[in-house]
Amino acid sequence: MPGTGHHAAVTGSLLAISDLHVAYPENRRIVDRLRPGSDDDWLIVAGDVGEIFADVVHTLATLRSRFRQVIWTPGNHELWTRADDPLPVRGAARYDALVRACRDNGIVTPEDEYPIWTGAGGPAVVAPLFVLYDYSFRMPGVRDKTESLRRAYAAGIVCTDEALLHFDPYPSREAWCWDRLERTSRRLAELDPALPTVLVSHWPLVRQPTDVLRHPEFAQWCGTVRTGDWHLRHRAVAAVYGHLHIPLSTSYDGVRFEEVSLGYPREWGRRGGAPEPLRRIL
Repeated sequence: MPGTGHHAAVTGSLLAISDLHVAYPENRRIVDRLRPGSDDDWLIVAGDVGEIFADVVHTLATLRSRFRQVIWTPGNHELWTRADDPLPVRGAARYDALVRACRDNGIVTPEDEYPIWTGAGGPAVVAPLFVLYDYSFRMPGVRDKTESLRRAYAAGIVCTDEALLHFDPYPSREAWCWDRLERTSRRLAELDPALPTVLVSHWPLVRQPTDVLRHPEFAQWCGTVRTGDWHLRHRAVAAVYGHLHIPLSTSYDGVRFEEVSLGYPREWGRRGGAPEPLRRIL
């Protein structure tokens, strides 16, 4: 099973990237150029590789052929079911299919044993987390999800998840989120308390990174308040995330948070030229 056999010391780096969005030719060219700096480098891919199932699997398998290990957790785009996807599976079944495809290619998923990084900055458990969101990053004064969505729609802010991220067989996205939170909390609580962690999630574990969003209404699709203390509770030395398309290094409660997204070409193009998107975590 992926995730085993990672206890020998390594000399490389633990690198991270997210939000590859390989449907864009400009992004695909950047991904095609990604290479490790060492034969021992590991790569974290924190979601939003793409939207078409085959594109996601092909990209991850290609990266796995280059890096010693690839650790993936899904973003919202991988979970979309588009009409033009030859594999129309949706909801939790889509996630399960992605997990199976990753395992076939030796890629660590949130369902596998968490690997232990033993290189520089280690040892540390690298834990890919899939927890979704539950609309609890609401604006001040908003009472519930219904009012929160109403305010967002009135401002012209609508996440495509509402149409394409199906939640079968759960009754709602937040119910799926709460189930994932329960499962993940149990696994994290069982980790060796002597080991620190690198927590990897597509959505930020704390709300503060969403404070800089141009449209604050979008924050409700960006996480859950229920993970707000996980970086402390689970001894994180770093928390890796994407989704916001705002590459940034920050610190909360003395813990390093790394937003590692590539983002859309129109976004990284404004920053000047093709980016070097790999971020060294450890």
